[in-house]
Amino acid sequence: MITTRDIAERLGVSVSTVGRALADDPRISEETKFKVRQAASEMGYVGNRAARMMRGASSNVVGLVIPDIRNSFYSTIAHELSKNMEAEGFQLMLAETDDDRMVELRHLRELSATRVAGVIIVPTARPHGDSVKLLRTVPHLQLLRRHPSLGTQWFGVDDHEALRRATAHLVAEGHTRIAYLGGPEELPTGAERLRGFRTALTEGGLNADTARTELAPPSSVDHGRQAMRRLLTAPDAPTALVLGSIQLTRGVLEELSEQGVEVPRELSVIGFGDEPGFSWWGPGLTTTGLPIEEMATGCALWLMRRLKTKPANDGPYTSVSPGSLIVRGSTASPDGRAASRDH
Repeated sequence: MITTRDIAERLGVSVSTVGRALADDPRISEETKFKVRQAASEMGYVGNRAARMMRGASSNVVGLVIPDIRNSFYSTIAHELSKNMEAEGFQLMLAETDDDRMVELRHLRELSATRVAGVIIVPTARPHGDSVKLLRTVPHLQLLRRHPSLGTQWFGVDDHEALRRATAHLVAEGHTRIAYLGGPEELPTGAERLRGFRTALTEGGLNADTARTELAPPSSVDHGRQAMRRLLTAPDAPTALVLGSIQLTRGVLEELSEQGVEVPRELSVIGFGDEPGFSWWGPGLTTTGLPIEEMATGCALWLMRRLKTKPANDGPYTSVSPGSLIVRGSTASPDGRAASRDH
């Protein structure tokens, strides 16, 4: 293995000069830095990250801790973050929790042991106390979900307004039997989306307390299918459905297709998220769009700035992105007339 001593002998300089040049030390001239880097490249030198970590230095790795990579929201976020991090000389490391707080803790312990530069986390509903302690020692921010024990730096969506707007669209079309299927209330996103659904019903003069709601793990496609079966066979089946999860939306669409339900004549549907297939599913899925790319870019730029500033500048920060209602062909009035195409 090529070492800094090998490079130093080739160039006739000290080992310390090589080390400082590779670390971009301002005490070393640009000419010397260029020669050292060129020699390192030609000789196949690879920096010893483990040695740097033993000296107390952080790595150039940023951890992304998410519930489920199968969710297109998180996979797109990971892709966008990775590109932005790479441009700043950082590498993204992915950890998947499946919304299990003990798995979350194990991942955070591993990330801490490798001295990650920072962590972006979509937290579980009730983070373990040790997870809270670990994150206090690492620059971090919360994404999409927010738990008060993990600090005051958060990038998310206005979930309440997004679901209020989606539900209000169905109320305006004349629906009075509107059901909701979303994540559990113990998740902050689940609670806010359910609240938005109920707000729209109340504003429209409907009884929010008697509206049919189904709450399920947001990462489960199968739960979406099961809930759809229950709704379709209920004595007073809904004429419209609002969804609050991408994976649950996928499950619902699969079940509707399998059972041959005519959308929107038999049931109006508003999905959540806008996966590529949603635009051409059936009559085209009306759905709540999420500003994924913009959120990821803002999240990455903010964390990069934070990693390059002193802790004294590390104050509370919140970035709330609006969702958008994308109206297609899956919504109509209860008598089957096509819904308007206004966004």
